[in-house]
Amino acid sequence: MIKAMRTAASGMAGQQMNVDNIANNLSNVNTTGFKKSKIEFQDVLYQNLRRAGSATGLGTAVPVGLSIGYGTRPAATVREFSTGDLSATGNALDMAIEADGFFQVQLPDGTTAYTRDGAFKLSADGQVVTSEGYFLLPEVTIPEDATGVSIGSDGTIEVQQYGQDAPTEIGQIELARFINPAGLAAIGKNLLVQTSASGDPVTDVPGQNGLGMINQGYLEMSNVQVVDEMVNMIVAQRAYEMNSKAIQTADDMAGIANNLKR
Repeated sequence: MIKAMRTAASGMAGQQMNVDNIANNLSNVNTTGFKKSKIEFQDVLYQNLRRAGSATGLGTAVPVGLSIGYGTRPAATVREFSTGDLSATGNALDMAIEADGFFQVQLPDGTTAYTRDGAFKLSADGQVVTSEGYFLLPEVTIPEDATGVSIGSDGTIEVQQYGQDAPTEIGQIELARFINPAGLAAIGKNLLVQTSASGDPVTDVPGQNGLGMINQGYLEMSNVQVVDEMVNMIVAQRAYEMNSKAIQTADDMAGIANNLKR
């Protein structure tokens, strides 16, 4: 009975983590460029009372074994990179990536981070930065006399300057993609960083080497589907409840055994 309690307790702990992950997805339903995640589970060790294929006293072998499992454990948190809905904003510096790719930004320590959040702003020096002030890479500076900014689907940045009839090209956006984007590590602030599991980034202009196109004046919303997450939460809650019932049943059985009299 003690074994059953521990096994069911592992299931309760796993479902608690599952609910925590679902709550994080729901809390970020309005976070620009957020990618939902799910937890994958594995079964754990087994007590093998009799192995399949072991010999019997009759000169034969048993076709199946006899084993008891010890429950479950969370194995991985997998981030899903399906594209979220695009929302029109009308802001010239808002950009959404259609299909694969990440914007590259420079962290204060000089390293590069990656994001799907295209809500860029202008710094006091006219540089294109994130909401946290991190520079977009390659760096882009908008002239002080610019009266309009145009960003092409291929990432070409042009500005209309005061007193000039033709627009001037001032920069080129480059995107990055990874062979295993699920291996990127989230560090908050809508940023991901490279790991040994993600592989090295492949960088190019939008529309090349499998990279998506740029949509100016749009933002990519979270890919969290509220209805799906609510269903997942109900399933997790029921699984948690059933595991608690298994503990109660094992406790009742132990009580019956403890109360046996000769």
